Amino acid sequence: SQVLDAVVQKRVKPDPATYLGSGKAKELADIVRSVEADTVIVDEELTPSQRRGLEDVIDAKVVDRTALILDIFAQHAKSREGKAQVELEYLLPRLRGWGESMSRQAGGRVAAGAGIGSRGPGETKIELDRRRIRTRMAKLREEIRKMEPARRTQRLSRRRGAVPSVAILGYTNAGKSTLLNQLTDAGVLVEDALFATLDPTVRRTETVDGRAYTFTDTVGFVRNLPTQLVEAFRSTLEEVGEADLLVHVVDAAHPDPVGQVEAVRLVLADIEGASSIPEIIVLNKADLASPERLALVRTYFPEAVVVSAYTGLGIDVLRHWIEEALPRPSLLIDCVIPYSRGDLVHTIHEEG
Repeated sequence: SQVLDAVVQKRVKPDPATYLGSGKAKELADIVRSVEADTVIVDEELTPSQRRGLEDVIDAKVVDRTALILDIFAQHAKSREGKAQVELEYLLPRLRGWGESMSRQAGGRVAAGAGIGSRGPGETKIELDRRRIRTRMAKLREEIRKMEPARRTQRLSRRRGAVPSVAILGYTNAGKSTLLNQLTDAGVLVEDALFATLDPTVRRTETVDGRAYTFTDTVGFVRNLPTQLVEAFRSTLEEVGEADLLVHVVDAAHPDPVGQVEAVRLVLADIEGASSIPEIIVLNKADLASPERLALVRTYFPEAVVVSAYTGLGIDVLRHWIEEALPRPSLLIDCVIPYSRGDLVHTIHEEG
């Protein structure tokens, strides 16, 4: 896809019919024709009637912010749960939108003298579609509900083994998956794409002194993430709330790293327990940021670790910081194990 042009309008409140004012919508229609655009993306959430109203004026497909994010999510969802959540969120606006189209149809029939209470062929078709969607949504919700215990069991089993967990989080496309690969040699799929990671990826590794712990790669955060999408991917975010340490990855080469950090922390505030978890800020993509840029970003985050997940710069320093921040056993035992009891050494490594 290629961005051809952009339009900004300042209004006290959106136009209820076309979101943009009528004059600005006509101006947008002229731009769409002149640059031969086939899609207009609106950086805000539209009601179904606003989307249709704008499409009627500009004669091109209109996609709002939520639909765009969902579309990207749909391309990257791998697990059954991720796919089910995306499909569920796709169906919701369609169900709402058809409520309006039904009322429009009913009004049209009354105006034509069909009489109140009469039923046209279109109405029964819409009702049937709505019923199918409701049935599908109920099935998806049930599927997601059934998947929850399995997720909880996986987390509890890691907890029972007293394996500390580190959650890697940050704004979308900050380089979290590349960093996970550097820290664990995990071979996780890395894409230069928004929301490339949707389903939590858990990898086990060890400290230099043999303590086992896990890394969890999480969904990328974004500014003004629609509430229903935060809810939809709560399963991924639950991994964050139960971590022992947060590794917050920031794109040091981005024009607004502070805004990205604030956007992430805004979502974190909604996750139970996340605000009390220790956090390490990682300024990633140091290979792309100029020395002046890095110096400026470090004034905002003086305690941060500077790395390049792409080149490997600073990875050993970060690994050391992580290992130091992980919880340690509270009881120190000093003992001598006879050579004949190698099984005890194995037990200590597995459960110690």
